[in-house]
Amino acid sequence: MGMAASKPVLTGGCQCGAIRFALSAAPTRVSLCHCRMCQKATGAPFASFADIPNANFAWTRGTPSSFKSSSIAERDFCAACGTPLSYRKIDGDNIEIMTGAFDRPDRMVPTLQFGTESRLGWIGNIAHLPSKTTMQNYGPVQLAQVFSYQQPDHD
Repeated sequence: MGMAASKPVLTGGCQCGAIRFALSAAPTRVSLCHCRMCQKATGAPFASFADIPNANFAWTRGTPSSFKSSSIAERDFCAACGTPLSYRKIDGDNIEIMTGAFDRPDRMVPTLQFGTESRLGWIGNIAHLPSKTTMQNYGPVQLAQVFSYQQPDHD
């Protein structure tokens, strides 16, 4: 996977910082996948992916490990911290990067859903659940004692 030398449009990486990536152009599509394989691969109710042509993508720090999750695809992840990073078809022309791995996940707005046969029935109601900020959940004293070992959202 190569990328022409230029200032990256978007960057991201894993939780520990061992793996970093950059895009030279915006993703061609952002989607959600509810299929059972994506649920298992992410440990979450659904996956969210940004689809990027290989020519616009590069791993800029480290090399992820991969798992052949089916006869047609592999999933990349950080062997050091376990962060799921991508879904890609074997010998395909693009890579789909997990949107939560981007430094600016707010820029990854999904426009399409797949695997809806496995979509959990409660997904449509999450916006209406009671919610708290992290500060409200922990309180200032306890939150001040929490130190993140996570890589910041930049290089």
